Order: sequence, then structure tokens, then C-alpha cells
Amino acid sequence: MRKQLIIFVLLISAISFGQSVKNEDSAKTFAFKNGEWLQFRMNYSNFLNAGFSTIEVKELKHNGKDAYHIIGHGKSTGLVSLFFKVRDDYQSYLYKDNFQPFKSIRKIDEGGYTKDQEIYFDYSTNEATVKDFKHNTVSKHTINSNIQDILSSLYYIRNQNISNLKIGDEIALEMFFDQEINNFKLRFLGKEIIKTKFGKVKTLKFMPLVEAGRVFKKQESVTIWISDDENKIPLLIKASLAVGSLRADLDEFKGLAHPFNIIFDN
Repeated sequence: MRKQLIIFVLLISAISFGQSVKNEDSAKTFAFKNGEWLQFRMNYSNFLNAGFSTIEVKELKHNGKDAYHIIGHGKSTGLVSLFFKVRDDYQSYLYKDNFQPFKSIRKIDEGGYTKDQEIYFDYSTNEATVKDFKHNTVSKHTINSNIQDILSSLYYIRNQNISNLKIGDEIALEMFFDQEINNFKLRFLGKEIIKTKFGKVKTLKFMPLVEAGRVFKKQESVTIWISDDENKIPLLIKASLAVGSLRADLDEFKGLAHPFNIIFDN
């Protein structure tokens, strides 16, 4: 349960969709840019401050190719941290031209559950090499050219054209995680105006299809509201858990590629 819950926190604090900022050194278009930084405040059962999650975008070059370095951090705070301390570090390195990840890092401590892994993706052999520093092991796993990791998948989706989505449509991809391929889906629920700490914002509403069981009450337990503008950043996430509920709100941001559209009341 601990592992799945923190994975979920990282997912919901990073998922976003977008379409169109022109990259100066490429014909590609992006919904984000170098220096984008988002912070989310997590609350448990609407009254306990559970912690914070951040995600940041940096640029770099790898083998002479332009690439992105996506950095995700999560930590518990307050009373939650007393009985379930979390310190998570997720990183993804991906090429700009096709959004294929070439390296992933996962260093976590979740209430005593720890992992320290690096994953290297080789598309010439369609293999992922997992280096496990905790157990001092190296393993190889079969992948395909369309595979993503937990963070690269979110930025890959973020740059897909979603302008023609209809209510009920689903977005699907394959994600390499925990040394296996996982199927991930998002269902579009429509549009809605919500209140945030920044003001009222037009949003797109999505539902990730999650596995029902020990963590979530049912498959349709999570709802995400994304800003309906060119940034397509997550603003609010609500989840019904097997015990209690979880809420994440966008708390701070900087370095957005586009203006953040806020509705001001007359």
C-alpha cells in the first residue's frame, strides 16, 4: 500500500496536458519550457497536511541531442510524517525530438520502504537495464519503442493534441515501472470552472483509471482538474482511498510557458 500510494501522489502531482509553445531551437511545439516548476500541497481527509510534491523541468544535451531532465520530489510533513515519513526522488531524462526516455532514477524512502534504482533504455535492442543499488543487482527487460517511464509519460501526454476529445474518450499509453510494463489510461469527463487559491479557472476534467483494491475504493476513485489553457497544468486532484481521502492543490508555480488564465469576478 505504501508504495502504491506514493506513486499515486507523484502521478497526480505531475499529470498535465498541453499543445503549443514554440521551442526556439526546434520545429517541435511544447506546453512547457526550461525552468517550469510546480508545487502541490497534499491534504489527507481534508484536514491533515500530508506533504508537498514538486516537479521541475531542465534542459540538457545527451549524445549531442537536445533533451529534458524532469525532476520530481515528494515529502511528507506535519502529523502524517510522524507515522509515515516520505522522502521520494523521481527523475527522468528524455529526448526532445521523440520524448523517449533514455534514463530514469528512483530513490525513495516511504515509511521504511526503500528503493534505489537507475534504469537505462536502449531502443536499438529494445531492452531496459535496471541497476538496483540496494540489492546490488542488474537485470534486463524487454520493452518497445513506445515505452515511457513514470515522469516521461506525463510530458509525452502533455504534448498530444487533445482539442478534439469528447466526453468519455480515453488516452492510453504503456509505462515501464517496477520492472514491468503497465497500461495507463485517462478518461475525459468534460469542462468545468473551479475555485483555486489564485482565483476561478476554466478546467478540463479527467479520470485516471486506477486499480481498485487496498488503496483505492474503486477504479473510478481519482479525479483531476487541468487548466484549460495552453499550459494545461493540474490544479486540483481528489481521490477516495480505501481509508479516508486525498486532495492535492496547486500551491505555487513559476516559469510557465504561457499566461495563466484566471477568471476575475465582476
